[in-house]
Amino acid sequence: MSDFKSFNQSKGERQQKQKEASAPKKAEELTAEVIKAFYGKSQKDVWQAILTQAEEGKKAGTLTNEQLDSFFNTVYPLLDGARRQKLKSVINRLKEL
Repeated sequence: MSDFKSFNQSKGERQQKQKEASAPKKAEELTAEVIKAFYGKSQKDVWQAILTQAEEGKKAGTLTNEQLDSFFNTVYPLLDGARRQKLKSVINRLKEL
């Protein structure tokens, strides 16, 4: 930082990064993170982690029903019949929180 102008730009950049970090994530980003994080894990571990994270997000106000719907619509085609029903049940349960 050599002058006040560059300091203000740096401060503005920091504030923008903080806003982006605290903004709710898009369903596509959440889906990609979930897939990456749980590659090779057991089905039970995946369901439990999804539920835990989603419950925390709903309680904190950082996960909306619209995001849940988007996540559902993204993941639904990748699942078989039984898993689709389980996902639908989980999403409905989370929407009630």
